[in-house]
Amino acid sequence: MDTKQIEYILKIAEENNITRAAEKLFITQSALNQQLLRLEKELGTQLFHRSRIDWRPTEAGKVYLENARKILQTKQETYRIINDMVSHKKGHLSIGFTPGRGIAMFSAVYPKFHREYPDIVVTPNELSVKKQQALIANGDLDIGFLTLCDNHRTFAEYIQITTEEMFLAIPEKHPLSSYSCQREKGDIFPIMDIAAMEYEPFVLMYKESTIRQLVDDIFREAGFQPNVLFETANTNTILTMIQANMCCGIIPHYYLRDGHKGITCFSLPSHPTWDVVAAYRKNSYLTHAARYFIELAKKYWNT
Repeated sequence: MDTKQIEYILKIAEENNITRAAEKLFITQSALNQQLLRLEKELGTQLFHRSRIDWRPTEAGKVYLENARKILQTKQETYRIINDMVSHKKGHLSIGFTPGRGIAMFSAVYPKFHREYPDIVVTPNELSVKKQQALIANGDLDIGFLTLCDNHRTFAEYIQITTEEMFLAIPEKHPLSSYSCQREKGDIFPIMDIAAMEYEPFVLMYKESTIRQLVDDIFREAGFQPNVLFETANTNTILTMIQANMCCGIIPHYYLRDGHKGITCFSLPSHPTWDVVAAYRKNSYLTHAARYFIELAKKYWNT
């Protein structure tokens, strides 16, 4: 089976359109159509339902696409293992990380990695957790650095990097910011029941984010629905709004570790946490370079 032909057919399925697929592959539509017709003649059946704007796979097409992806993944895995055996100092490594904190990690880690592996070409990708998980499953991303709870884990391999706690953050000018709260041994901040903020406005991360379910659970356990001022995709936006005395928020420890002027923080009684992990495709080979990058990331997150 011709793997180049497989890549062509997968691109048609990805784009749902032969014209766009040809453009992405930098070949003519006629040449791509000939490849498809040749394959369909060999198989004795059509692989796509044709229309002007939507090319959907037939039942036979779905079978072909599913197994074609497996073939490409096997090829990639084979090349990865052999390249690592022959010269683990050369090759490619695609890295995924979440917006915000991810680029800070990558910027700190990459220079050290490059000194050890100068001939490894690294491709960084700033993506949401869900997009990274999809790319990892398809074999299109070597490593993803994710923040998630146990129920967000998919069929992938996970390497634990650290566990991170969530904290209540309120404006420094808020009347309760100077409230005398108990502090348990080992706590970074004094403890406050979030129920005390029942009537205060909150800015929260958007509903599709992996942190949102954890945040919603915090409010559910406290017995009230928060007054949501608005939702955002950026934790730094929440911090800015708190500093402006406009709202409260639930913030991961990473964003508070260096302190923030104008913000007072409290631990929550349940000490909610999530995990920072490195993820890669189930049963796939992790190269020496990939393992080294993960070790550097561990040191960064745990410093």
